[in-house]
Amino acid sequence: MSTSNASFTLAKGAAGATLIGVIAVFLWACLALLTTLTAGIPAFQLLASSFAVAFVASLLMLGMRGAEGFSSWRQPWYVWATGFAGIFVYHSLYFFALKAAPAAEASLIAYLWPLLIVLLSGFSTGESLRKRQLLGALLGLAGTAFIMQQRAQGESLAMPIVGYAAAFACAWVWSIYSVVNRRFSNVPSSIIGGICGLVAIAGLLCHLAFETTVQPGAGQWAAIVALGLGPVGLAFFAWDHATKHGNLAMLGALSYLAPLFSTLLLIAVGQSDAKPILLLPAALIIAGAVIATSRSRKTSR
Repeated sequence: MSTSNASFTLAKGAAGATLIGVIAVFLWACLALLTTLTAGIPAFQLLASSFAVAFVASLLMLGMRGAEGFSSWRQPWYVWATGFAGIFVYHSLYFFALKAAPAAEASLIAYLWPLLIVLLSGFSTGESLRKRQLLGALLGLAGTAFIMQQRAQGESLAMPIVGYAAAFACAWVWSIYSVVNRRFSNVPSSIIGGICGLVAIAGLLCHLAFETTVQPGAGQWAAIVALGLGPVGLAFFAWDHATKHGNLAMLGALSYLAPLFSTLLLIAVGQSDAKPILLLPAALIIAGAVIATSRSRKTSR
């Protein structure tokens, strides 16, 4: 009985952590809309500003606990290096890809990362890859391809090879980081606040070296703060916890909900047109999510 109870508790904990990861997915669905509201702001300036907001917010939250709140930041250098490399390199490549290529096409290539997480999770310790999860991820990728193809209709068909390469590289960076992060399951997610500070500094240095500063307007500042608190702030804390304690393969499959909800959000605010053809990718993505999670529900009973 004790072994059975322990297994149930462990499964329940993994399911809860996976659900927390879905919070990050929903927050990332707001990324496209908020980024469009910062049009005109150079990529590294936006990176530095939004992560600075996330860093300051984390300082305020941890500061409420006094010096003890920052005790979790005492970690080996490789923990910091892994988090910094994963977050900073991914965003640098992603923003570069969006600048060097049509956004829809670059985003589709970059969105190979959920499928890569599903595949790579089979190599992580203690977690087997189920056919349902792989099928769910493939359906999600197919649905995302339909969505991005619809977005790309009004864009240029030409795309530099360097844009493809950057988008493909960022997909690998994020998927590898998400899987490797599992090894640091004993590291509290509060360390993400410090990593956000390092990313902000690196973004600022790159901005000063390669870009010309643009003074944001009131609306752009509001979008930057929203980015820092949501898709760039809370989302990374949630994702860090989920990749350390949740089901990686299931997280990968469920991550394809982000482009679907992102498109629906753009439609809701009038940034994109509602088309009947979107029912097909919506059905594919939702079906993929249901298939990917159905087996785990049966198992947990």
